[in-house]
Amino acid sequence: MTVDRAVLAFAGVMVLLSVVLTVTVSPLFMWFTVFVGLNMFQSAFTGFCPAAMVFRKAGLKDGLA
Repeated sequence: MTVDRAVLAFAGVMVLLSVVLTVTVSPLFMWFTVFVGLNMFQSAFTGFCPAAMVFRKAGLKDGLA
């Protein structure tokens, strides 16, 4: 698995987790979804992604993006 795919998978899991938490625990978990979305949006323009840095340090190889 490459860093690119790991970041996409991680973001998808976080969005799904936040939706489940919003429905089952508290509507305030909607802000978790907003945070994930904003992080994805800013990384598209800046190239800075904390999750990608963690995955690189974990030994995953860079992808094409």
